[in-house]
Amino acid sequence: MVTAEHLEQYQRDGFTVMRGLFSREEAARYIDHYMALRIKQAYPGDFSGVDPERDDPLLRYPRMIHMHRWDEVSLRWLIDPRLNACITALLGEEPFAVQTMLYFKPPGARGQALHQDQYYLRARPGTCMAAWMALDPADEENGCMRVVPGSGNLPVLCTERADTTVSFTDVTVPLPDEMPVVPVVMEPGDVLFFNGSVVHGSGPNRSTTRFRRALIGHYITGSAEQVAKFYHPVLRMDGTPVELGISEGGGKCGTWKTVDGRAVVELAG
Repeated sequence: MVTAEHLEQYQRDGFTVMRGLFSREEAARYIDHYMALRIKQAYPGDFSGVDPERDDPLLRYPRMIHMHRWDEVSLRWLIDPRLNACITALLGEEPFAVQTMLYFKPPGARGQALHQDQYYLRARPGTCMAAWMALDPADEENGCMRVVPGSGNLPVLCTERADTTVSFTDVTVPLPDEMPVVPVVMEPGDVLFFNGSVVHGSGPNRSTTRFRRALIGHYITGSAEQVAKFYHPVLRMDGTPVELGISEGGGKCGTWKTVDGRAVVELAG
C-alpha cells in the first residue's frame, strides 16, 4: 500500500496521504456509529457531554476521546491491519497504539490552532504518529486539515497563546513567513499520516450545511519506552497491553531566530 512516493514525501515533509485506504461505505458506517453514540450524551473520558441548548456547535457535538477503551468498533479501527501496515512502513517498525478521537466539527464550529502532537504525547525515545481519516469530504470551506510541509524534522516548538475566537484550543506555535501552511483536501476513507513534529491544525467550518467528521488514531514508535500519562494504557497492534513508563513534562523547546537572513530553530530551556 505504501509506495516509494509515499515514503519520499513522508521523509521529506513528515506526512503523506493514503487515498481510499478505507472505502466510502466504511466511512459512512463510522458516521452512523459515532453520531448514534454522541446523541447518547456523555461517556468515560469525555470532557463534556452533549448540550443541545448551547449556541457553540462544539458543545452540541463535542469531540470524543479514547473511545477504544469502551467501544469495540473503535478498538478494531485503531488496530486495523491496514493502518498497522502503513504506519509500520513509514516508521520502519510496528507502533504501539495509544489514543482514538472523533471530531464532529459541525457547521459553524471553530477549528484548531497550529500545533504539534509530540507536545502532548511526549513519546520517548522517538516520536508519535497520527492516522487522520476523513469521514466526510474535507475541504477549505468546512475546515480541512492544514499542514506545514517540512515541519516533520523540527523539534517541539515553544507555544504561545492562540486566538480562541477561531480555535477551540488556546495554544499555538509560531512559524516564519517562509514556511507555508497548506490545506489537505480529502475524501471519505482517505487517511493522512503525519509524525509528531508536523505542525498542523484546521480552520473553522464555514459551511452552513456540512459536517467535517474525522476519526483519528494516535500511535508511538515501537521502540518508545515512555509516553505521557494521559495515553496509558498502551496497546500493541494485536490489542494486548504493554507496560511503558510515564514521561514527564518540561525540557527544552524550539524558538525561531534569524541567522544569516533565514529562520532557524534554537532550543531554549
